[in-house]
Amino acid sequence: MPNAYPTEQACQAARSRLALLGIAVRAWADQHLLNESTVYAVLNGQKKCLRGEAHRAAVLLDIKEGVVAQ
Repeated sequence: MPNAYPTEQACQAARSRLALLGIAVRAWADQHLLNESTVYAVLNGQKKCLRGEAHRAAVLLDIKEGVVAQ
């Protein structure tokens, strides 16, 4: 079974994309109706992102492939 945690490279790329766009994590989280602390935990590789809000954040940040249910 592959490592469930997102890779550090994927997290760094997501942080770089947000910085390149000039978007704060708080603003991005608010825009996508996510908890800011969950987004920070995903970006720092502290969540496995297997289900729930962490999964949704990881998919929207392009850290992992998946489907986001509406």
